[in-house]
Amino acid sequence: MQAELCHLEKALDNPQRPLMAVVGGAKVSTKIALLENLVRKVETLVIAGAMANTFLAAENIAVGKSLYEPDHLDTARRVIHMATESGAVILLPRDVVVAKECKPDAAHRTVAVNEIDPQEMVLDVGPNSIKAFKARLLATRTLVWNGPFGAFETKPFDAGTVAAAKAVADATKKGQLLSVAGGGDTVAALAHAGVEQDFTYVSTAGGAFLEWLEGKELPGVKALSSK
Repeated sequence: MQAELCHLEKALDNPQRPLMAVVGGAKVSTKIALLENLVRKVETLVIAGAMANTFLAAENIAVGKSLYEPDHLDTARRVIHMATESGAVILLPRDVVVAKECKPDAAHRTVAVNEIDPQEMVLDVGPNSIKAFKARLLATRTLVWNGPFGAFETKPFDAGTVAAAKAVADATKKGQLLSVAGGGDTVAALAHAGVEQDFTYVSTAGGAFLEWLEGKELPGVKALSSK
């Protein structure tokens, strides 16, 4: 636990800058506090996974049959506005991998975000999005990661998550980056990419890791710290 807290402090409380956060997963609604906390602290906020669809929809991009939250378009716009005020760059997908169904080896294509067909759903980010991510990564010294880039459990929609994870692992191994990741889906995604041993630190704390990212005080940590 002490090792975990040391790494978490290095990653967010006292990071080497520039600092990047990757926030993925399905829903904006479960990560509002996390996004609002991180956007004030980072130089780059990467929005990934299905929650990126809500941000794209908030910018009036039609996302077809993709999973998104119409009730949280204003939340997404608020986070974008907060980024403008704090000077953070929000990185959203530029191109996406779409299909009419999410199943192994489903017929799919890669399109720009403004070319999604009404019958298609976004299931991964495309190569141009990964290229933009890698370009920002070159100038990044600390990275915090929670959530996958796409439906990584179903091939071929794991390509974006795997490529991003390998890029972070390579930069970490070269000593260019301190990388901390956590959350159940994230640990599974890094294991799928075969790089869970190559990050600086992978937290197994799950929900508590998310609460820490949200800036909440953790009662157990407080009790131990005071002793």
